[in-house]
Amino acid sequence: MKFKSVFILFLLLPLFFVSFAKSASFPADTLNKKRLHAVIAVEASAFAGSMFLLNEAWYKDYPRSSFHFFNDDSEWLQMDKMGHATTSCTIGTAGYYTLKWAGVDNTKAIWYGGCLGSVYMLTIEILDGFSSQWGFSIGDFTANTLGSAVFVSQQLAWNEQRIKLKWSYHQSNFSQYNPNELGSGITQTWLKDYNGQSYWLSGNISSFLKKDSKFPKWLNIAIGYGAEGMTGATHNPDTLNGKTLPSFTRYRQFYLSPDIDFTKIPTKSKFLKAVFYALNFLKFPAPAIEFSKTKKFVLHPFYF
Repeated sequence: MKFKSVFILFLLLPLFFVSFAKSASFPADTLNKKRLHAVIAVEASAFAGSMFLLNEAWYKDYPRSSFHFFNDDSEWLQMDKMGHATTSCTIGTAGYYTLKWAGVDNTKAIWYGGCLGSVYMLTIEILDGFSSQWGFSIGDFTANTLGSAVFVSQQLAWNEQRIKLKWSYHQSNFSQYNPNELGSGITQTWLKDYNGQSYWLSGNISSFLKKDSKFPKWLNIAIGYGAEGMTGATHNPDTLNGKTLPSFTRYRQFYLSPDIDFTKIPTKSKFLKAVFYALNFLKFPAPAIEFSKTKKFVLHPFYF
């Protein structure tokens, strides 16, 4: 049930869109108290609303317990940890831009806004800690912190995000064998089936070149991580509901693929800038080279 991170990412997508739309043209670092109060009100409302929906979707059907820890580091070949880091980084990005829109000092916006994701996810870990079904995961907490660090460190070093954490999904064939864990149908599997998800480090090439370089500013190169063959969290069950399941090899996948940084596409439209920023956590569908110990090298003409 550690797919909550991806659920949260899409649940808060409207907030990301608004934050980027508002900050399409950054003001000077002059604090605007009305805007800051609006940011705090909107983020507090988003926090309360998302916590309510999470409780309705997950926690309410499971008994509470005393606070406890749970080690889930071996689950899903660490795909869930990639989801936590990506979600934390993306929320932190939105947090930074909303504070910039409010005229908060850049350094403060980096730290306060950039750490918003890990603080938000910490709340969920604490809720997990009081749930008998789960527990506080040090691995998840570490992944959340690393996600914030990806944003904060780049912003402090370069004042821009040259390397972005991104997500992609394609429907796999494994959910049919354990729909309770992996989902049933496209409406659930994109969220729960880690076999179909991939997480990416997408680097903008032109950001590392000289400013007068003619290299396309929107072109990225992305390194991806995925996993397949998983019908259970730590191991694949032999039987389920009295039926014998096929035997699958669980293995990791690594990818190399071109990508697009939509924020580098020039436009004067604030609406389009907002769309580009808000959707930039998605890896653009493109050809990809896959490497794994099981399949060695595989060329995908089109991969998402």
